[in-house]
Amino acid sequence: METKVAQIRRGRPDDSPKLAEVYADAWRGAYQGIIPHKQLERLIALRGPGWWDTAIVRKNAMLVLDFGGEALGYATYGRSRLRRSAFQGEIYEIYIHPVYQGLGFGEQLFSGARKCLANAGVKGLVVWALADNDAACNFYLNRGGEPVAEGSERFGDMSLRKIAFAWR
Repeated sequence: METKVAQIRRGRPDDSPKLAEVYADAWRGAYQGIIPHKQLERLIALRGPGWWDTAIVRKNAMLVLDFGGEALGYATYGRSRLRRSAFQGEIYEIYIHPVYQGLGFGEQLFSGARKCLANAGVKGLVVWALADNDAACNFYLNRGGEPVAEGSERFGDMSLRKIAFAWR
């Protein structure tokens, strides 16, 4: 019997089709009923395999959850988009295929991205989540994130509240 081991690694060009699938399935799972359907599907369509090819070739700061040789989740990170803030780093996205959620892989991606930012000398971290995405908000609160800012994001005619969680 073969034992599969999860590892966190950098993205590779052959990950693109699977990352596009992970993105689509994770976004539908997280945002269906929050983001209007038409806008949700439009956003998903923008992140096909070609988008992922470009991100990987450009060496965007990305970690991939590899389970049994398959990309089943990812995290992207970099400099904070919060201007004039004590939080220099930001995790832009953490998404895992819905079948593999709740197994601790999100924690591995979160910890890996934090470590990469710290190794780059970045101090402090911020992560944004839609306020109506209870799973994401609870994930960040349970990891010690403090709500430090609010904003809004437009999806078609709808404006949704978002919350910035931070770690010093």
